[in-house]
Amino acid sequence: MAVTSADVARESGVSRTTVSYVLNETPGATISDATRRRVLATAARLGYAPSAAARTLRAGRSDLVLCVLPNWPIGPVLDTLLERLADELAARGLAVLVHHGRGARPLADLWRAVQPRTVVGFAAFAEEDLRAMRLAGIQVVGTRMDGDDDDPTIVSVPQVRIGRLQVQHLVAGGRSRLGWAGTTDTRLAEFARHRLAGVRSECAQAGIAPPVVRELDLTMASAARAAAAWREAGVDAVAAYNDEVGLAVLAGLREQGLAVPQDVAVIGVDDVPAAALAEPPLSSVDQAIERQAAYLAACTLAALDGVQPPSRPDDLHTVVARASSAPRR
Repeated sequence: MAVTSADVARESGVSRTTVSYVLNETPGATISDATRRRVLATAARLGYAPSAAARTLRAGRSDLVLCVLPNWPIGPVLDTLLERLADELAARGLAVLVHHGRGARPLADLWRAVQPRTVVGFAAFAEEDLRAMRLAGIQVVGTRMDGDDDDPTIVSVPQVRIGRLQVQHLVAGGRSRLGWAGTTDTRLAEFARHRLAGVRSECAQAGIAPPVVRELDLTMASAARAAAAWREAGVDAVAAYNDEVGLAVLAGLREQGLAVPQDVAVIGVDDVPAAALAEPPLSSVDQAIERQAAYLAACTLAALDGVQPPSRPDDLHTVVARASSAPRR
């Protein structure tokens, strides 16, 4: 059974009002130092913690930031983003609650139950949800992939540029027939669509043929089939959806007797630690996740403070060149 303020009062030999004054540091309340120390010691000994709902009612606002995730797989990149975001917001006394959007439960059930001060969406909200949250006085910060928007509460997360950078790097290394290694994970379809659009657009800009597209399910059989198709099409470089797919591509190419980078160059995305440990080490596009988290936190705080959000950094993505995409000699 949860410890209540009444339990603290009874054990301390004081009234509940006195306990409330001490634990809430109520201004103007005259409490002796001895009584204050006794109440605090008793609360600590009993393990008393005031409820979030009670704190919200007293302060007139919550210290909670609700992050709403779509049904995405949790990997090292998203994990790092959430951890850094929580660190940034904690410096302002804000706590982060992450809701992973699985199932059909309405979003309104969640925010009405936890009474967040701010809701950060990692995908677009339904119009009715957005309107209801704003009417309830909740600050809302949304994100979307690519595009410009005059709404300062919408944070753009560029993905097309990632595909463009991959192609630019490969073409600069003397490659001219590209393949694209996508993912069969439907939860990542929107990311993949934008990145592939960048690859196709940059191929056209460079005056080379569109990429030979194959999707991998991260098995050797799937990777080998894709590698065989690329060999048949004369592909000399592959842009992978991410590093996980890129590592599968390296394995599939080896299975087909193709040398990397001599026969085929490969580049991934995310620059996960395993990329540098691959054989050969995998080139990648770094997304500067820590800077993206700091930017998202700054936009969240700007919404809370009612000020203009900062401009999005324009140099978030950089190519980390390794042996897998070494230029042709």
